[in-house]
Amino acid sequence: MSDRTFEILETKERVIADNDAEAAKVRKLLDEHKIFLVNLMASPGAGKTTTLVRTINALKDKYRIGVMEADVDSDVDAKTVSLAGAKVIQLHTGGSCHMDADMTRRGLEGLGLDDVDVVFLENVGNLVCPAEFDVGANKRVMILSVPEGDDKPLKYPLMFSVSDCMLIGKIDVAPVFDFDFDACKKRVKALNPDIEIIEVSSLKGDGFDEWINWLTQQIERSR
Repeated sequence: MSDRTFEILETKERVIADNDAEAAKVRKLLDEHKIFLVNLMASPGAGKTTTLVRTINALKDKYRIGVMEADVDSDVDAKTVSLAGAKVIQLHTGGSCHMDADMTRRGLEGLGLDDVDVVFLENVGNLVCPAEFDVGANKRVMILSVPEGDDKPLKYPLMFSVSDCMLIGKIDVAPVFDFDFDACKKRVKALNPDIEIIEVSSLKGDGFDEWINWLTQQIERSR
């Protein structure tokens, strides 16, 4: 048998460390251009795009809004969001299940930084990978839709732990789903006592005044 020794490289730790360094560069870039960046995360079908369109319509008279639509492929969401009047760029991740800080920086540069005040990154749809990567955003916002179930904080705790705000979406369909709002909130608060939790219906607009007020406060505090 060989006596050779082998170097063991902890690749995940190195990847995260490199990403954190890139995230610092993104924050500096945002600060230089006085841009507020929101990292919007959720599962596929949770209602990210519908929520984003209603949010753009509520804010576009006050702020110049840009959107980076991240997906493995297609430009369906970018076309939908562009109709709301935001400046949009489509980002294809080449099969990656998340955006990282370097992708975000390049996306911001591609979007253009001189004519936007607020930028939303609609991250790739899932509750795992996007939570692991800091993209340099001012705030991380996640959506948990009622049809997904109230047990998701137990299954994907990191996403709930790192988010600044959780929107419980699609509350208009709650009567036909067995979703325990109190249990869900209790589980989330156990993971992240400081998280803001807001119930919304992006289809009907319920809860949007509270969501827009919270978001506007965060934007103004950063300016």
